[in-house]
Amino acid sequence: MQRRTFIKNTGIAAGALTATGSAAFAVSQPTVTRPNTLPKWKGFNLLDFFSPDPTRGRRKTEEEQLKWMQDWGFDFVRLPMAYPFYLKFDRSRNITPGEVYQIDEQAVERIDTMVTMAHKYKLHVSLNLHRAPGYCVNAGFHEPYNLWTDQQALDAFCFHWNMWAKRYKNVSSDKISFDLLNEPSMRQDMNDQHSARSTVPGELYRKLAVAASAAIRKENPNHLIIADGNDTGTSVIPEITDLNIGQSCRGYHPGIISHYKAPWANKDPENLPEPKWPGQVGDKYLSRAMLETFYQPWIDLVNKGVGVHCGECGCWNKTPHDVFLAWFTDVLDILTSHQIGFALWEFIGDFGVLDSKRADVAYEDWHGHKLDRKLLNLLMKY
Repeated sequence: MQRRTFIKNTGIAAGALTATGSAAFAVSQPTVTRPNTLPKWKGFNLLDFFSPDPTRGRRKTEEEQLKWMQDWGFDFVRLPMAYPFYLKFDRSRNITPGEVYQIDEQAVERIDTMVTMAHKYKLHVSLNLHRAPGYCVNAGFHEPYNLWTDQQALDAFCFHWNMWAKRYKNVSSDKISFDLLNEPSMRQDMNDQHSARSTVPGELYRKLAVAASAAIRKENPNHLIIADGNDTGTSVIPEITDLNIGQSCRGYHPGIISHYKAPWANKDPENLPEPKWPGQVGDKYLSRAMLETFYQPWIDLVNKGVGVHCGECGCWNKTPHDVFLAWFTDVLDILTSHQIGFALWEFIGDFGVLDSKRADVAYEDWHGHKLDRKLLNLLMKY
């Protein structure tokens, strides 16, 4: 794969940017007028470093599992990292701002080992701060400040990205990229999972992107940088399209399909309308046309020369399997027909191709794991 370069552009009309769509968008898919400047990677999120507490993390990804990915035709892994995972501090109390800089070299080396193994099997690695100093889409760890409003938090954010950029200073962007911040949003209370959310003001997102990209490209001007969309990954970020940064969308729309009964995403998960695809669910009719409208701003972004990738997609295990596969077929078809690659959340676990614990799947035994062959075949098709 040859190194891709991003084409700068001067912005996108505000009317083309609504995450929910508008009358300005036709539901039919337009012709791609420019190639996506990000490769059409496809693969998985690996959650080895996802937990802020390394003693409570997922079972580690084994080397043979990376080989399975390669054998099945995948070429990408995203590593969502919680920054406390690789810090040294007293975990019996809340972290202090000063402790955010206390790197645990042994923990960092565990991440290095994963990166090296993935490269052995020709998998591009996207490093992502799923939990950054002062922000995470998930609560569960008490943040000492707010990334969007406190300069102290932004300084720490840049420190962490500079550290990672320095470690991989001489690694080609064919092999590694830096996904700045998982699913940004403004949250009323940074430590309350269900507190009110809103859009990150464009100037604040741009401030973060400028500062972090400078910290990264200080080490290597060719480092490849990606920014997750605003509104928890759903909305294009027009304010940064001139910064030589790719953007990452999500494959979770609508949430009533992808996160049916998920307690972290719904205040009343047991009282939700049963998902259908296509069909009437609650007060909305869900269909492929809805998805085409939702992804139109991302397709427009590709056509304007900004690289786009779908860093996360998939469906929690409470959605009926046939509904999930029907919906996901439309999601993947729309993305890949516009040269946009994707990464399933996750490889092993509730969203994964292995050990998803669905009640309505006839699993295949795979080296001691339960394989969802229908889902794997769908992913391989695209």
